[in-house]
Amino acid sequence: MFQAFEWYVPADQKHWIRLREAVAGLKATGIDNLWIPPACKGSSQQGNGYDVYDLYDLGEFVQKGGVSTKWGTKDELVRMVQEAQDVGIGVYFDAVLNQKAGADRTEQCRVIEVDPNDRTRALTDPYSIDGWLGFDFPGRGERYSSLTYHWYHFSGTDYNNANGKTAVYRILGDGKDWSKFVDREKGNYDYLMFADLDYTHPEVEADVKAWVFEGTLVGAEPVNAVTLVMNHDTQPYQALAADIQPFFKPLAYCLILLRAEGYPCVFYGDVYGIQGDHPLPPSCGGKVPDLCLARKLYSYGEQLDYFDFPQCIGWTRLGTWDRPSGLACIMSNAGPNEKWMYVGQEHRGEIWTDMLGWKQGQVIINDDGWGCFSCAAVSVAVWVNQSAEGRDQLGRFDTEIYGRA
Repeated sequence: MFQAFEWYVPADQKHWIRLREAVAGLKATGIDNLWIPPACKGSSQQGNGYDVYDLYDLGEFVQKGGVSTKWGTKDELVRMVQEAQDVGIGVYFDAVLNQKAGADRTEQCRVIEVDPNDRTRALTDPYSIDGWLGFDFPGRGERYSSLTYHWYHFSGTDYNNANGKTAVYRILGDGKDWSKFVDREKGNYDYLMFADLDYTHPEVEADVKAWVFEGTLVGAEPVNAVTLVMNHDTQPYQALAADIQPFFKPLAYCLILLRAEGYPCVFYGDVYGIQGDHPLPPSCGGKVPDLCLARKLYSYGEQLDYFDFPQCIGWTRLGTWDRPSGLACIMSNAGPNEKWMYVGQEHRGEIWTDMLGWKQGQVIINDDGWGCFSCAAVSVAVWVNQSAEGRDQLGRFDTEIYGRA
């Protein structure tokens, strides 16, 4: 799976167009599914969709500054999804169903302030605020849904327009409270941001259940774990930014892409680079697409692990009858190192080289199916038969997505 966005993608309303032109290349390098950003209208045309305003507006109505979302129009989205499906790529839609933002007007309601670090602890007695809680959807009218949202459709909000105070406000009403079916972080993790939807209200439940994406969602069988190196929440300069050292990223991508366990998700910013005020080039020296291709072509069959030394580990994939090439991966978080690893007697006499080009030399597989594989200091090498099918495709992926639209 490929996370097909990062937080700082330009707000030029051309993202769906760029993705449509990129899907064939992504498929060729081994991507089978796209995780696309929230496509619903946000509070502005610069919003990434987590500030969702209208679930039913996918870039179709003049609302919040125009027709397009940050990513483009509904027609462009549908064409992108169709192109993806035509080349055999499924699409996962990031549906934001917890909150709404960008209300059309304020409404008065009764609240109590709660401790932001323990939402179960009240800080005040009940009082009235003027909250941004009225959603009329004037550009859409009653198309797709006739429901307009009011204060009683929400359980919490974060701003009192009467005095300009930002806080976590729990909205009061008959039977209203935070959801009980959430994590206990911060006492109760129901409230995240903006206006928090109250799913105990029957109109909210019915409206969201009625929401559909007109046949463009693709179902998938569940898997045990989605593995990733980075995403839009943990990328640099985000609140949850993960401090991943550059040398470690190629090692991490090998661990999620070339092993048998998990369902790997590759991050847009690691393939195409990150935009915004702090731009970054594609990570791993631009090798992430080649690692995806290695997964597609060579990462099959029995997996043999060589985890016998904490500073250097390795594993081999022995291949299958229809994907016989196999591979050997070795990585070090310290100095240069090597390991004898078994790849199968059927490969005896073959000459293997590092498909990443970071470790020079050759390995000749001996008569017993073993080879002595090595890697450079704080690096990784992925060894494959130099004549293996598909090696001529390496290094051909086009990472210049912003020149396409």
